[in-house]
Amino acid sequence: MAHKDIKTAQQTYSGFVTLLKWSVGFVAIAVIIIVLLIS
Repeated sequence: MAHKDIKTAQQTYSGFVTLLKWSVGFVAIAVIIIVLLIS
């Protein structure tokens, strides 16, 4: 039971990290586009 919980937690953490990377990438692209539009 505990082993399964650990595995689930690792999958959740992995998904969270992936989501975080996508969010950072998306924000970076948005900032670059805004800067290009302003300048």
